[in-house]
Parts: sequence; structure tokens; C-alpha cells
Amino acid sequence: MGLTDRITTLVKQRVNTLLDKYEDPKEALDYSYQKQIETLNQLRRSIAEVVTAKKRLEVQKLRLWDNIRTLEEQSRRAIDQDREDLAKLALERKKANMLQLQELDKQITEMQTQQDRLEQTEKRLSTKVEEFRSRKEVIKAQYSAAEAQVRIKENVTGISEEMASVGMAMARAEDKTEKMKAKAQALDEMIDTGILTDYTSNKDDIEGELEKITVKSSVDGELAKLKAGRAKNRRQTTQAVEQPQEIEDGKVKEKEEQEKEEQEKEEVMVTS
Repeated sequence: MGLTDRITTLVKQRVNTLLDKYEDPKEALDYSYQKQIETLNQLRRSIAEVVTAKKRLEVQKLRLWDNIRTLEEQSRRAIDQDREDLAKLALERKKANMLQLQELDKQITEMQTQQDRLEQTEKRLSTKVEEFRSRKEVIKAQYSAAEAQVRIKENVTGISEEMASVGMAMARAEDKTEKMKAKAQALDEMIDTGILTDYTSNKDDIEGELEKITVKSSVDGELAKLKAGRAKNRRQTTQAVEQPQEIEDGKVKEKEEQEKEEQEKEEVMVTS
């Protein structure tokens, strides 16, 4: 019994968890409201049946009164005609109708009491159903708003199942991309070192090496030209800077020689 109870409890727990997962509170509220409406309609049908039964009893009561009045008239007519036996029979039937009338009054009173009770119940239930309907709409609106907020926050924080799947897919794509990039670089290095052969090219290894030498020579030649051009530019710049200084120095020297010659002439004249 202990094992059976545990299994039963476990099954109930699983079923309850499953129901909680798939149960929509809004649908549950609508279903409850629908059931209350059905109950209210059933109650109203019951009231209508009670009223109908009471009306039938009231019709029977009217018929009994008609019979009673007819029997009274017959009893008087029988006495007027000295037919006491007929008068007695009419009065006996009248008495039987009176007893039925009392029973009908009792049933009608009970029917009225039942009708009043059902009508009061219907009023209370109608009020409750209307209150439930208003409250249901408020709860549905609040649940929808809360559900939307949770969904938005889950998407923003990335904890929803959809966003988690998207994040995992992006992570897998990035990981595969990094692996492919690393593999491509490794293959390039292996082709460059000659470990692997590039079969998409029509050149063999020797031709490839010769092309590399040619490219290297061409690069070295262009580099030498660039260096020579830069050196030439520097020399021209230096000459442009030094030439004005040399001209100035020549002028100074020429002036000094002229002054020296004039001084010598003066000395000769003084000596003479």
C-alpha cells in the first residue's frame, strides 16, 4: 500500500504540474463564468417550471370553485323539487371538492414559497455572476499585462526559451566561424611552407619559387630606386642651402683684398 500510495501521489503531482503548465487562467475564468451562466439559466428554468405548475394548480382551483357553485345550485334545486337524495348527493360532492380545494391551496402555497425562494436565489446568483464577470475581466486584463511584461523582460534579459535558442544558435555560428577561420589560416601556412600543394594553381613548386625570387628582386630594385631618389633630394636640398653662404663668403674675401691693396698703395705713397 505504501508503494501504491507513493506512485499515486507522484502521478498526481506530475499531472498537476502538467496542467499548471498548459492551463490558461483566462480560459479557466471564461469557463467558470460559462458554468455559472449555465447554472443561472438552469435555476431560471426551474423557476419557470414552478410558476407553470402553480398556474396549473390555480386553474384547477378555479374549476373546483365552479364545481362547488354548480353543486350548491343543484342542491338548492333538488330541495325545491323535494329530491332530498339528489340534494344530499350534491352536497357530498361539494364537500369532496372543498377537501380538494384545501389540498390545492396547500400545494399552491408551497409552490409560491418555493417560487419565492428560487427567485431570491436567482437574484443573489445573478448578482454574484455579474460581480464575477466584472472581476473576471479585470483579472484577465491584469494577467495579460503581467504576461506581456514578463515576455518583454525575458526577451530583454535573454532568459526566454526563444531568445535562449537564438543566443545558442549565434554562439554556435560564431564558434564555427572561428574554427573555419583558424583552419583557413592553417591551410594558408601549410601551402606557403610547401607542406600542402595548391591544386587550383597550374604552377609547380619550382615555378612558384622562381616567381617569388622575381617578385623579391623587383621589390628590392624599386626599394633601391626609392632610396637613391631620397638621397638625391637630400643633396639638392643641402646644396641649395650652402650656395648662398659661399657667395657671401666670396664677397667678403674680395672686399678684404681690395682694402689690402688700397692700404699698400697708401704706404708706397708715404715712402716716396
